[in-house]
Amino acid sequence: MPLTPEQLADIDASRQNPQPTLRAVAPGMEQHLYKAQPVLDHGFVRVIDYMGDDAAIVQAARVSYGAGTKKARDDSGLIRYLMRHWHSTPFEMCEIKLHVKLPVFVARQWIRHRTANVNEYSARYSILDREFYIPAPEHLAAQSTVNNQGRGEVLQGAEAARVLEVLKADSARAYDHYEEMLSQEGQAGLARELARMNLPANVYTQWYWKVDLHNLFHFLRLRADAHAQYEIRVYAEAIAEMVKDWVPAAYGAFEDYRMGGVNLSGKGVDCLRRMLSGERVTQKNSGMSKGEWREFEGMFA
Repeated sequence: MPLTPEQLADIDASRQNPQPTLRAVAPGMEQHLYKAQPVLDHGFVRVIDYMGDDAAIVQAARVSYGAGTKKARDDSGLIRYLMRHWHSTPFEMCEIKLHVKLPVFVARQWIRHRTANVNEYSARYSILDREFYIPAPEHLAAQSTVNNQGRGEVLQGAEAARVLEVLKADSARAYDHYEEMLSQEGQAGLARELARMNLPANVYTQWYWKVDLHNLFHFLRLRADAHAQYEIRVYAEAIAEMVKDWVPAAYGAFEDYRMGGVNLSGKGVDCLRRMLSGERVTQKNSGMSKGEWREFEGMFA
């Protein structure tokens, strides 16, 4: 269960007690505020706070105040221009603070995005819960033979059952030993900051993660991509759905120019021009390496 009954009651109480405010409010985000969106088997993502909306991006770009006299379609056009030309600071005017519960190995991938403010649950002061990420059978896959950091065919039958049993047994054994080391019955008990080192990387942790919209879009471009690891991709996809409701114009531009667009090198642009003029271009006369050529072909396959 991602949240306890007490936590759910606190969230419901917060949502039932709205406060008047003069700050900009995004109606689409208000529906997500405080609610926990389940992810994986024990994880979740929920919005704790946010600042700004589509209008804040436009306001910063024009260095104006108030709603101004521009129409909504003009604002959308400006946002698309900013996204198309890789402007960053207007998008940094919007921020979001998330409460995330996630496996430790996912957190170690996530923390590579060093452009956010993070405060993680401390196992030096508190005892971690007995909660581990155990993949569903359809997500147990062999090592890819063509991608050193990817997955291949899904494990089947007895092999899949054996792997699941190992994961469950090792997780339970590690936590049993964690509790034994912490126990003060008949012993001094090992310090929490030391006992935690024996826990596996699939144990769940929690953190608050605050990031501006520009850097959040960069996170989503990499982690909501089909090539990202499944376990972090599902978190990114859950966040993307919230962002879509928060800043619909900015998210639409992001989907179009970042998620749905492609980046071409100078050699790629040259090859495309030659192809459009009727020339037969191959890897050998393209000036690209085999890897670059494969990616180039994949863009237009």
